[in-house]
Amino acid sequence: MKTKIYLSTLLLAASSCLVPTNFSAQTIAAGNWASLTLCSGNTVKAMGNNNEGALGNGTFTSSSIPVSVSGLTGITTIAAGLYHSCAIKNDGTAWTWGNGYSGQFGNGNYGLSNIPVQVTGMTGASSIAGGGAHTVILKNDGTVWATGYNNDGQLGNGVTTITANIVQTNSLTGMIAVSAGRDNSLALKNDGTVWAWGKGNFGQMGDGSNITKTSPVQVSSLTGIIAISAGGYHCLALKNDGTVWAWGYNQYGALGNGTTTASNVPVQVSSLTGITAIAAGGYYSVALKNDGTVWAWGVNYYGQFGNGTTSNSSVPLQATSISGVAAIATGWQHTLALKNDGTLWAFGLNGAGQFGNATSTNTNTSAQQSSGLCSLATGINEITNSVNVSIYPNPSNGLLNVQLENHEATSVEVINLLGETIYSESILFQNQTIDLQHLQTGLYTLKISEKGKTVSNNKIIIQK
Repeated sequence: MKTKIYLSTLLLAASSCLVPTNFSAQTIAAGNWASLTLCSGNTVKAMGNNNEGALGNGTFTSSSIPVSVSGLTGITTIAAGLYHSCAIKNDGTAWTWGNGYSGQFGNGNYGLSNIPVQVTGMTGASSIAGGGAHTVILKNDGTVWATGYNNDGQLGNGVTTITANIVQTNSLTGMIAVSAGRDNSLALKNDGTVWAWGKGNFGQMGDGSNITKTSPVQVSSLTGIIAISAGGYHCLALKNDGTVWAWGYNQYGALGNGTTTASNVPVQVSSLTGITAIAAGGYYSVALKNDGTVWAWGVNYYGQFGNGTTSNSSVPLQATSISGVAAIATGWQHTLALKNDGTLWAFGLNGAGQFGNATSTNTNTSAQQSSGLCSLATGINEITNSVNVSIYPNPSNGLLNVQLENHEATSVEVINLLGETIYSESILFQNQTIDLQHLQTGLYTLKISEKGKTVSNNKIIIQK
């Protein structure tokens, strides 16, 4: 079946040395008690707890149905921290709202805001992540910046001073993705390595220590990584062979390796292959498989596995009530799943109405559909409408159909994780098949150019 890309990058001009940044334009996001969705019209809706303004609609009234975030247009990606929300606009500016008492707004102020406020001095932003009380931003030059709570070094600038102004994280270049945990941060480099900083008492640094680090350190033994996610006190990484690796806190089995023993180096999650997306929640983890099924492990007190139980598990279990999923997100104790038909579903904790289904009832038996939503973006072509490009199927075995609308003679290039062009071809027709079956299983970037100008960069996954 033809589908538009659902795990895709922002439309950025390609750098000669960097894989294009922001490998996963986030279209759904979940915080502690709130959820966010990015509409295909580039606006944002939110639902759940609003006591501190995390819904961004100009009130402090919680809502169990989606409400529009005030004044946000042209949005390309969204993120949620524990008590604050974040977004990036297509002009490269960054915006935050909700709880800013620790300076996580990055606008020089401390306090609450129930409408989005701009991160001061930030330009060229391509991705954003919300942590416990800090915000991490990736710029399109491959550098990382942060603001907010910093008692454990989660800003990565070598000190433990809280700040309400954006500061640069030390020594990071060539980064392509960021993630923020409760008290720590992660970044993925274009060479497939992972870097960590912040609180390390449970091994969150993944470098063999249990020590807090105020500057980034490399996570041990991880190569070929294509996605990262930081949770409450544990971290996940997705490898280009479809396997998942985890490290950190494990009392409830969030590392998924069949034990409840913490690990300060990455361990492989049991029995998972063909994974295309990962999300780390409060004390649990979720993965999306290439067949559209969802798998979860760790704590399950509120039914956030979606498998009809509230029993914890130290190995992955399938969410039995949902299929055809295109994207996933985890809050502290609730899970969101965006289906490839554009509908949003949720399971787990719903005490503040974060499912958006007009109730505050938890569920562990069947996924609940959110109601009253806009048309949700399931791919980057729906987030930014500057170019009409469809690439399908994705993931694929290497035979890709490229469909262009209203474009003249075009070239296509395939770029690996090191930023190297490993394949190029001219596209002379609006519908053309390109053969990449010779490539190894993994993640690549498909760059499309018209008259020498880059018009699209999309992530593709080759799986055999």
